[in-house]
Amino acid sequence: MNKKAKKVFKKGFGIVFCSLVYIFLFLPIIVIVTGSFNATTTKPYISWKGFTLDWYVKLFDNSALLHSFGTTMAIAVITTLLATAIGTIAAIGMYKYKFKGKSVIDGLLYIPVVIPEIVLGISLLTLFSGTNIPRGMLTLILAHTTFAIPYVIFNVRARLSGYDNSIEEASMDLGANRITTLKNITLPVLAPGIAGGALLAFTLSIDDVIVSYFVNGQIKTFPLKVMESIKSGVAPDVNALSTLILLGTIILVILTQSDLLKKIRHKK
Repeated sequence: MNKKAKKVFKKGFGIVFCSLVYIFLFLPIIVIVTGSFNATTTKPYISWKGFTLDWYVKLFDNSALLHSFGTTMAIAVITTLLATAIGTIAAIGMYKYKFKGKSVIDGLLYIPVVIPEIVLGISLLTLFSGTNIPRGMLTLILAHTTFAIPYVIFNVRARLSGYDNSIEEASMDLGANRITTLKNITLPVLAPGIAGGALLAFTLSIDDVIVSYFVNGQIKTFPLKVMESIKSGVAPDVNALSTLILLGTIILVILTQSDLLKKIRHKK
């Protein structure tokens, strides 16, 4: 095989391999989106009966599903605010200050990330039961905030790795106090890392099933509601709501990539 043939083979193999990877990643999403437009009304809602938008209309008649989605969004928003605030403060504090046991705390941050979710769920359930905290909205928020905080810290710390402390010193030399410097200098510089961490916290909260199952009490989140329905096949109205969530997530990702959008506009 000559060099030209080898080059063509490598290029073709690369295209096929990449195509298979993308198919593996996006085929489930395509199935969900397609299922939301499927006119079938018979379980398990797999066979294609034609195109329709009826499921998007009927979605708003499913009060239980909409209520579970509203609960999920409320938990996700509160979790994101708490995790982002705590994680950002923790990341800045651990970056700026040296104290005894810092390396131990730094290592412990990885535990909620690498520990199996079922172990985390059982641990939190034991903690809440031992402290007589009734399971419900509060325990869901506390649990979601617990596993979301490390992701915020990691994102903010990644941004801090290239941070120039001299700009803060210059700000304070010009008369600004620490709070003003934090507000006008530090936070704007860290904004991309904070936004990335907040987006991760929001996504993880919406997506969580296992931990929520252990601490939910009588509260039904959207993932738990979907899990209950999979025995008879996921209904098309669930696919419709999942498609809307996907669309909202894509819009949110685009909004958080403001730097990239600015570069594109500048090139034009």
